[in-house]
Amino acid sequence: MTTATPPRSLSAPSSPTLRRPALDWRVRFAVLSLVWGFSFLLIKVGTDGYAPFQVTFGRLFFGTAVLAVAMAVKRERLPRGARTWLRLAVAALLLNALPFSLFAYAELTIPSTLAGICNATSPLWGMALSLVALSEDRPTRRRVAGLGLGFLGVLTVLGAWQGFHGLDLRGTLMALLASLCYPVGWIYVRRTLAGGGHSNLSLIGSQLGVATLQLTLVTPLFAGFPTAFHPVPLLAVAALGALGTGFAVLVQYGLVNEVGPTTAQMVTYFIPVIATAAGVLVLGESLSWNTPVGAAIVLAGAALTQTRAPKAARQGGPAGARKPVRPWRR
Repeated sequence: MTTATPPRSLSAPSSPTLRRPALDWRVRFAVLSLVWGFSFLLIKVGTDGYAPFQVTFGRLFFGTAVLAVAMAVKRERLPRGARTWLRLAVAALLLNALPFSLFAYAELTIPSTLAGICNATSPLWGMALSLVALSEDRPTRRRVAGLGLGFLGVLTVLGAWQGFHGLDLRGTLMALLASLCYPVGWIYVRRTLAGGGHSNLSLIGSQLGVATLQLTLVTPLFAGFPTAFHPVPLLAVAALGALGTGFAVLVQYGLVNEVGPTTAQMVTYFIPVIATAAGVLVLGESLSWNTPVGAAIVLAGAALTQTRAPKAARQGGPAGARKPVRPWRR
């Protein structure tokens, strides 16, 4: 899920002669939106039968399996070098193991609709962090206004004027922290793994494999092994991993290569809408007026934070300065 667009330096086509996919990109965009939007419902169903760490382990296991098959078909080689694998371990923690686990724990006490909306705050966190961590990413009035508007939307969703009445603060904070992990992770990836000569598929497949290993070590300590296999939650976890993680990553990278990261990242704005509809229609979760209104404000703010400075301003830095690249979210 994860929601977000990878740095351009990790997503550029490796060859100008890439074959155009038979399925139109708009169809794949819609499929990706649905898959990631339903991921929050699948997490909720998964935690009905399994502990959060078990759900995360299953998600990573099935997702890694899909990417391992894709790597075998394309004859991709694993990255080499101890330093690269150490960096992949950090990226796996920030982009997979930690946020996936936090969302699973959060949905023990908050509805999937709220988790999906919290996920939409990732571009806001990314913009705030980029102002600090990426010196070439200059703030503009519009982007700062978008940041403020977005967090106003968060307060609206949470019902701040009611003193957050009826809100599980711990679960909500976990979901927001999970959303923060994505931009932190992609800033780290940009600084350490970009431009290393490895293919996107090789890096993300290896990263998910390392995350699976991390959960293999953690899950027995905190959750133990399942004592029973519940079919519906098990199918939800399998779908969450195979579709919401493995398949979705392949589709997302294909979109980035074909239409660019700016267009591909627009999927972020459809995810909370689909997550809310799925939670209400399928799970019967309640919905008050401030949830959709606040979500709309969050998305408007996130959209403003993604606007670029005028071309002349972006080129006003020292010669050879790198253009800003947005971290991805989901």
